[in-house]
Amino acid sequence: MTSAAAESNDLLSLYQDVILDHGKRPRNARTVDAATCSASGNNPLCGDRVTVTARISSENQIEDVAALAKGCAISVASASLMTEVLKGQSVDAARRMFKAVQDLCTGQRQPDEAKADVGPALTAGVDRLAALSGVQQFPARVKCATLPWHVLISCIEGTDRATTETGSNA
Repeated sequence: MTSAAAESNDLLSLYQDVILDHGKRPRNARTVDAATCSASGNNPLCGDRVTVTARISSENQIEDVAALAKGCAISVASASLMTEVLKGQSVDAARRMFKAVQDLCTGQRQPDEAKADVGPALTAGVDRLAALSGVQQFPARVKCATLPWHVLISCIEGTDRATTETGSNA
């Protein structure tokens, strides 16, 4: 095995570990107290269901965000990672991260390219979310990984239902 192949396998193993950890022990799996918005969504292909609640300040800062996710490990892990990365960020930053996650999951961007798109304040978040990029090898799982993000955007925009279907929540 070449060193590049070994490095790729190590990275894939690390990504799998992150997904399994967050899938088994999701962070911020609760409802936000004094939430200013909430939304829900589901993925009928996999059975995933996600509800996001958030408290957004008058300055458009995400003071708190949580997600109750039921379904496959990818969807639960994505929701968990999302809440960790976005707490304390601006709504604008959340929109940029939504786009970055979509691009990572579909293979349209690599993590380094996504970092350039989101800006310096969010590069550590892209590093953490890169674990979701493995779904690009399994197109049916892309919606599992992106569902929590679609729900978040619906929450921010004040719509109570989200979908992963093309042309929505973008």
